[in-house]
Amino acid sequence: MSLASQSRPMTRREWLLSDRPQSRMQARLGRAYMTWRRFSANHLAVAGLLILMALVLVAAFADFLAPHSPFVGNLAGARLQPPGSEGYLLGTDDQGRDILSRLIHGSRLTLVVVGLVAIIAAPVGLIVGAVAGYAGGWIDAVLMRITDIFLAFPKLVLALAFVAALGPGIENAVIAIAITSWPPYARIARAETLTVRHSDYIAAVRLMGASPARIVFRHVMPMCLSSLIVRVTLDMAGIILTAAGLGFLGLGAQPPLPEWGAMIASGRRFILDQWWVATMPGIAILIVSLGFNLLGDGLRDALDPRESGQ
Repeated sequence: MSLASQSRPMTRREWLLSDRPQSRMQARLGRAYMTWRRFSANHLAVAGLLILMALVLVAAFADFLAPHSPFVGNLAGARLQPPGSEGYLLGTDDQGRDILSRLIHGSRLTLVVVGLVAIIAAPVGLIVGAVAGYAGGWIDAVLMRITDIFLAFPKLVLALAFVAALGPGIENAVIAIAITSWPPYARIARAETLTVRHSDYIAAVRLMGASPARIVFRHVMPMCLSSLIVRVTLDMAGIILTAAGLGFLGLGAQPPLPEWGAMIASGRRFILDQWWVATMPGIAILIVSLGFNLLGDGLRDALDPRESGQ
């Protein structure tokens, strides 16, 4: 290395990619930058991210973007209007309500459902799996047999059973979906824990006198986060479909809430003549589910440690 290159100030990119970071912050930012580079190289993953960013923006500014009220219709002059007629871009439903406005406001319900399920189910699965994998013995056997019981039932069927017991409603639907969603996360966390519990740095922390609880929560669980984030992102599409299925069966969000599954259920009576009533919310579910799947695939490749060595 020449003297000129040594005296030249380091660029921001070189600072992030330095193989000799001077601080923990620099090392973390460097890892994040490399992860973003691998993620942004996947154009489909970027498309999925853009879809979800658009969903968040639509939900945040729904009151300004919706051209009509999502609850109040015009039975006298706007019932079952086709797309593009009389200022209704996506048409109207059987109550004379603007479908576009209901889809825009329904995006809020979709984000609430997936967000609450992720907040409830992911930590439960992470704790159960990490504790089972680190403790081993009868604790592992009991926790994993409970997990197997939940995994033995199809998710939608089990969610239907819980909603039937709790009663219809969006809150109970979120609880039911969360109860049925945590077992796969527990399995992933347990598998990750089994690979690191006998590692040298865990043994060193144990020799320093750290309690099992501290080891699990401070050193084992952070190692499981990358795999868990990928799985949660990939499961978002399934959560949306499960919520839509509950709404379609009348056990999720109740009228007049503009939940996409309930909109499909109300439009199935007109599917042959007024196809747009059920088709438009179905397309919305398809686009959002596709966005989560694309994002999940991109995160899986970006966070895979085997990819970083290529």
